[in-house]
Amino acid sequence: MTFKFFSGTILLIFLSHLSVAQHKFQITSPDSLKGFITNERGWWDVLHYDIVLDIDFTSQTLVGKNSISFKVTNEEHTPYMQIDLQDPLTIDSALIAGQYLEFESIGSAYMVRVPEKLKGQHTINVYYSGRPKESTNAPYDGGFVWTKDSLNRDWISVACQMVGGSIWYPCKDHYSEEPDLGASLTISIPDTLGVVVGNGRMTNQSKSDNQTTYTWSVSNPINNYGISFYIGHYININQPYDGVAGPLDLDFWILDYNREKAISHLIPESIKTLRAFEKWFGPYPFYEDGFKMVESSYIGMEHQSAIAYGNKFKKGRFSFKNLTALDLQTDRLIVHELAHEWFGNNITMSDMADRWVQEGFAAYGEELFIEELLGRNAGREFFVTRLPNKIKNKQPLISDYGIFKDAGGDMYFKGWAIIHMLREMINDDTKFQAYLQALNKGFYHQTIYSSDLVQFSSEFFEQDLEPYFDQYLRHPAVPVLEYRLEKKKVIYRLIADVEHLEMPIKLVEPGLWIEATSEWQSMKIKNTSSFSTLTVDPNYLLEVRKAD
Repeated sequence: MTFKFFSGTILLIFLSHLSVAQHKFQITSPDSLKGFITNERGWWDVLHYDIVLDIDFTSQTLVGKNSISFKVTNEEHTPYMQIDLQDPLTIDSALIAGQYLEFESIGSAYMVRVPEKLKGQHTINVYYSGRPKESTNAPYDGGFVWTKDSLNRDWISVACQMVGGSIWYPCKDHYSEEPDLGASLTISIPDTLGVVVGNGRMTNQSKSDNQTTYTWSVSNPINNYGISFYIGHYININQPYDGVAGPLDLDFWILDYNREKAISHLIPESIKTLRAFEKWFGPYPFYEDGFKMVESSYIGMEHQSAIAYGNKFKKGRFSFKNLTALDLQTDRLIVHELAHEWFGNNITMSDMADRWVQEGFAAYGEELFIEELLGRNAGREFFVTRLPNKIKNKQPLISDYGIFKDAGGDMYFKGWAIIHMLREMINDDTKFQAYLQALNKGFYHQTIYSSDLVQFSSEFFEQDLEPYFDQYLRHPAVPVLEYRLEKKKVIYRLIADVEHLEMPIKLVEPGLWIEATSEWQSMKIKNTSSFSTLTVDPNYLLEVRKAD
């Protein structure tokens, strides 16, 4: 029997009393089912995904299996495990040790009844089928991408960050859950379609009757939306690279007619970016799985060790308007998505509510790359010229936890500003570089919350940064630096939502700093006529207001 979602109060009453074999599922809303660590998710930990797909390219349907290896982390647990798979795909059967298991579906969550007193490590084989959701605006809406290349040949992929991996394969679809031992993906295609490219390394390739079966595998933990594949008429260019952690395989998979564009643009731009980020962030996090850029029909996505690239082999950002001269110094798609290998893939947020970390640090990575090319002042200029009118301050940067929701567009630019300002306040570039590297080492291949980042930052810099982060993350408004001018002095204070907020603030006059708090303070100056207005360094996200 299958239960479908419908709107209204009756739904919530029904779900809150849903009972199968005397077990009550603690469900409050569809969003919580997706975004919360339910009792049916909390007792088991994914070790490995082994996904096998048989795709009918004519009907755009698939039959698949995911063998989910897991370990029981809580011996006292519910008799159900929640496995997620989104409509219109459906689970056909689920087995552990050859035993068919009963299950119920509640929207996109399947509650599978497991054998009693399950302990240790096991594998559940989940068979599923249907026509997967098609993406019409990849990667923003999520789903399969069925399109054609410029020679009218099939070109297929999947992108699912905004909707989750369960849009195309059954999994434990929560940001906090990554398979500890990696994942593998096996797909068979007619040779007329070209080749399959996936995450990590190709671990098997076999031919039979004009069909080729490809298996790609990663050995490192990987987030659910980071698993993907590409099917098309690709060729591969391998480029040796001497990285900070040793030799690293660089592979560039591009459509066969774009080989020269890859050689002249994609490869050198990727190498320059990789060198810059290994300097600032530390070693590329997935040496074992190699490094790949894969040409895609959509703009791009940070698929782990197989980044989707669709920026037309040009500098700047395809389809973006009003680009500045600094925007045109880099291929911003390469820079942004490659930064996500450290912030997003190496360090993944445990809840979508904290996605500002991934997007803010990736945006800051663009600034760092400009700095590597043109110097520190150019990096600052890139930040300042990108910021105007981009931050709306309409809601907190951390969204509500447990409902699979982020904070929207501000997480890019305001997240970037938080990191940028932190460096300005620390005022020690060497220490800040060490901080970025320590983050990636300390949280290597982990999922974290904003609170973990804040605690780490405070300990690293040996100062309490919680009020700073709380103000900019948990309150929409930015602090106000209020001031008034009196004879030979400026009197000033901070107005903020967070008590005890203290910020070292640099004024426009070179070398002039103030330590602003909620208490009125004063600063002596020789000539108040030169201070008709108090101007804060533009690298700060503050409101400045003259008191009446």
